[in-house]
Amino acid sequence: MPDGVALLGVPAACITFSSRSRTQVTRGWTCVFPGGAPQCARTGTVPFLHRCQECLVPVLRPALASFLDLLRCPTCRAHLHPRGGALRCPAGHTFDVARHGYVSLLAGTRATSGDDAAMARARSRFLSTGTYGPIRRTVARLAADAVTGQGTVVDVGCGTGYYLAGVLDRLSVARGLGLDTSVRALRSAGRAHERAAAATWDVFRPFPLADGVADVVLDVFAPRNPSEFHRVLRSSGRLIVVRPTRRHLAELRGPLPAMVTIDPAKEERLHRALHPYFDATVTELVEYAAPLARQDVLDLVAMTPSARHVPRADLDDDGPLPDQVTVSVLATSYRPR
Repeated sequence: MPDGVALLGVPAACITFSSRSRTQVTRGWTCVFPGGAPQCARTGTVPFLHRCQECLVPVLRPALASFLDLLRCPTCRAHLHPRGGALRCPAGHTFDVARHGYVSLLAGTRATSGDDAAMARARSRFLSTGTYGPIRRTVARLAADAVTGQGTVVDVGCGTGYYLAGVLDRLSVARGLGLDTSVRALRSAGRAHERAAAATWDVFRPFPLADGVADVVLDVFAPRNPSEFHRVLRSSGRLIVVRPTRRHLAELRGPLPAMVTIDPAKEERLHRALHPYFDATVTELVEYAAPLARQDVLDLVAMTPSARHVPRADLDDDGPLPDQVTVSVLATSYRPR
């Protein structure tokens, strides 16, 4: 039997070889067979692996496999196990693993919130400029203060995985899981770091995780579910919340009056929501002036909730936009009560 058959989980009886040698096949599959692309002896399909789903299945990424001890079936809370190209519980509830590496735990639900495709692309472009690098480094440092040695980091509303990857770069032996409703963003999050897994999930529902498994929960510019944060954190863990101040991106509100404003009561509401479950240990203000090219400004607006409110015409015309904005956020580390 050729090398790679066992890795793919392919029954040996179903494998012959194509005379056409390929190293890359469609839909993100990688051919690991040195003699050419595999062929199914039963159906004769070659070399398009996705046409023989009964025989050929994707390899579970190591990062996702490392979370199988912590993941729980969203339907019945049982353990999940790999089965073909999916995760499955003993009751038969099955959740597909996408070719991009994330697992779809919101079974039967299309992602209708979170980043759409255009927002995800804008977010990736903007974050790649490093403009939010100081925020990322602050989050990573606060996480490192809470984790000694191997640890587990859960990023709720992870987007493209930018902040989770920064934390895992700082914590050399930690593992990370990103949760988000947007499959477009998770296509990047599932590949953001070699130790980062990703899954579709709605922050307002009970998390598909066992109790007390996380050393750090990240909530960066994302909605919050305090009771679930508390449930999945270890007693020694930390919740790290990042949110904008009223000065954040203030220069954009003049030329773009439809930009979403910051509620002056936001901090009070945050305190009321978290106080039954958490005590703040440290809060840091991260504030600086960030020079931006015009395309950076357009991407910054397009990646935020304001993208749904700012008229397209306001972004498409050649009107004046600031070449510098104020970045101003608060980052707080909380310990569970």
